[in-house]
Amino acid sequence: IFIYLLAPILIFMLSVIGWSVIPFYYNYSFVLPFFNLNSNVLKVENWFVSDINYGIMFLLALSSLNVYGIILGGWASNSKYAFLGALRSAAQMISYEVSIGLTILPVILLAGSFNLSDIVLIQEKTTWFFFPLFPCAVIFFISMLAETNRAPFDLPEAEAELVAGYNVEYGSMAFTLYFLGEYSSMLLMSSFIVLLFFGGWLSPFTTLLPFVWVLGPFFFFFLIFFFFFDYIIVRAAFPRYCYV
Repeated sequence: IFIYLLAPILIFMLSVIGWSVIPFYYNYSFVLPFFNLNSNVLKVENWFVSDINYGIMFLLALSSLNVYGIILGGWASNSKYAFLGALRSAAQMISYEVSIGLTILPVILLAGSFNLSDIVLIQEKTTWFFFPLFPCAVIFFISMLAETNRAPFDLPEAEAELVAGYNVEYGSMAFTLYFLGEYSSMLLMSSFIVLLFFGGWLSPFTTLLPFVWVLGPFFFFFLIFFFFFDYIIVRAAFPRYCYV
């Protein structure tokens, strides 16, 4: 029962911890209007919890640990359907982590850093990495769908074949934690692709002072919800795969 309850908590905690290295804005200073005092310079420097040098590696490590929460939940459920769903989910997540890692490598080579803030600031000086690395961005988005077990890669859930997959024996708050973790991971992966390929908080309106510090994060959130909306569109537009 301890492992059975630990698994959804682990999934939820890992999806939330990943937000600690996501930079929403970084290092900007400007002068507030209507004042001429020395105190009218507002510095916005730390719109993140932690700006570690290996942020990409940290996020990849967390996404790998998600597999343990799914396997432990399926095994501790003492159900062959839940265990079979957990094995299918683990196999899929491990497989598509390879493609995610390979598509991130060109970004790291262009930026010369594993730091997410540095990757965004490099795109400010050059261009969004989406343009020179268009194939990588497309492959990353497809791998995102598979990594978070969303349609058309929702084989682990397999409502028609396995009832509900690895979470078939869960209910109440434990069931809720699984899906809170899943949707948090969807938002996290959406922010990840925005930082890597779409310039993060670098909005086209950065010249509109003094509101640049508002428009930057607002533009970042807009792109995050755009890709989150793409999750929904893909689920509605494409048929799901099934094992034959």
